[in-house]
Amino acid sequence: MRSLLFVPGDSERKLAKGLSSGADVLIVDLEDSVSADNKQAARETATAFIASERNGPSIYVRVNDLSTGLTDDDLAAVMKAAPAGVMLPKSNSADDVGRLAVRLRVHEAENGLADGVTKIIPIITETPLGTLNAATYRHAGARLAGLTWGAEDLSAEIGAADTRDDEGAYTDVFRLARVSTILAAGAAEVAAIDTVFPDFRDEEAFRRDCLEGMRDGFTGRMAIHPAQVPIINEVFTPSQEAVAHARAVVAAFAAAGNPGVVGIDGKMYDRPHLKRAERLLARAL
Repeated sequence: MRSLLFVPGDSERKLAKGLSSGADVLIVDLEDSVSADNKQAARETATAFIASERNGPSIYVRVNDLSTGLTDDDLAAVMKAAPAGVMLPKSNSADDVGRLAVRLRVHEAENGLADGVTKIIPIITETPLGTLNAATYRHAGARLAGLTWGAEDLSAEIGAADTRDDEGAYTDVFRLARVSTILAAGAAEVAAIDTVFPDFRDEEAFRRDCLEGMRDGFTGRMAIHPAQVPIINEVFTPSQEAVAHARAVVAAFAAAGNPGVVGIDGKMYDRPHLKRAERLLARAL
């Protein structure tokens, strides 16, 4: 799950285009990209699209958040088509994931789906409370597939003039949200998914931002435009050199009987190096 491309749920053309983008996951959006007047039409279009696509990328649906009163209508429509998962915006804690999970269990039973088959990725920093509750997601349950974050909604909630400084770096509040997501995903042992980059035309800045995210522990990223997908896939796919090195580390520990430390080419590697190598190899599969 390297690249997750948002596609408006009310646009048949963009949904079809998303299939050829190379994204690992399509996020069919029923929230921000769909106007209030077009929600029902979007549900119908999204449901038909999901039902017709079984051999392409995984399909998640971003529903409207639990406070809107629209979530149940979203689920009643799209769960008939059995999406792979649901993205929950403006999640305030693991309790919100639990509330969504209860709803999903009912819809799975009603539609003849296996209990627990529908995964959940919450966006955990779009509210101040959600940001402060990042640590709760380690108790969110088996449906949790990953954690991601958002800066724009949070900036609106707190009245921030911007999310980045004049040099393009996130300001302190948004660095906290970003770091909290990485740490929360690590604690929950799920994928850490980086947020969107709004300026899709600036590919150089986007690549740089992706590299920084990969360096810091993100394993994938959301995209708002198909042009961003190849960059995400390139950056978040472990290189052949990295895979070869990770295999060498794992093999060295196994050959030595899994000690605390091994030496490879004159360098010492301890257990954290082994764990990092194992995680990289898991991503490379």
